[in-house]
Amino acid sequence: MNDFFTWTILATYAGATLATTLVTQLLKGIGFIDRIPTRIFSYVIALIILLAATFFTGALTWDTAALCVVNAVVVSLAANGAFDAVTAKHTND
Repeated sequence: MNDFFTWTILATYAGATLATTLVTQLLKGIGFIDRIPTRIFSYVIALIILLAATFFTGALTWDTAALCVVNAVVVSLAANGAFDAVTAKHTND
């Protein structure tokens, strides 16, 4: 594999989740973006990634666009949860 991401990989759950996590973390501290709640911002990023990946793989229709809206919720929540899990501070009881 010579590419980190391809449109086909970005159209998968794992690819979209990783890309959403990376883009969200990269951009969330910038100017006006910092005032947007991270969960909302990550949803928008997930939706853009899924719609773009579906478009560039030639599969974008009204039906698949509607599914992207729903799937973006799943991808966004997974991306947020993955980041929270990595950055969580564990306390000893």
